[in-house]
Amino acid sequence: MKHIFEKGKNSSKPTLLLLHGTGGNELDLLPLAGKIDEDASVLSVRGNVSENGMPRFFRRLAEGIFDEEDLIFRTKELYEFLDEAAVKYSFDRKNIVAIGYSNGANIAASMMFHYDDALKAAVLHHPMVPRRGIGLPDLSGSHVFIGAGTNDPICPAEESEELKSLLENAGAEVHLHWENMGHQLSFKEVDAAAKWYKQNI
Repeated sequence: MKHIFEKGKNSSKPTLLLLHGTGGNELDLLPLAGKIDEDASVLSVRGNVSENGMPRFFRRLAEGIFDEEDLIFRTKELYEFLDEAAVKYSFDRKNIVAIGYSNGANIAASMMFHYDDALKAAVLHHPMVPRRGIGLPDLSGSHVFIGAGTNDPICPAEESEELKSLLENAGAEVHLHWENMGHQLSFKEVDAAAKWYKQNI
């Protein structure tokens, strides 16, 4: 997978896994990493799927309707890429914190839905529920920040509440942060995520 790795100043800190939204790339979220933890290593990945020339992490059938088969395949692909990257760049595979926006947040959530050891924690900006009707692994000890907009046309409020409930029922500690916004990512939401990270990670 196309990616950027930047070694941090402190190897005991988590590696921040950056996952962009639809049409983004591995450069998009780099400014967020510095706001969350300026001493951490950063692994920023580009999605392997193209939708009309726009990079994504998995295919969708329509707005808000995921191609479930492709989602499962791409989730495994990213999980295995993290295994390889940890060896290549000598970082702790068990100490990865994902920071994802929209489509990137969805693939991060999907990893937590499918693997108990994929991520130590996740900052999910405007995610959706990746899959329904499946049993989640034991996520005890995992921490999740969900950033949501009260007027988000792509991700309704009920979706954010449902994702929080599913993750909590699997044992994760979840903080749901609301902004009176739509689907866009605001400075206030990033600041809230940074404060949450410093308190919990």
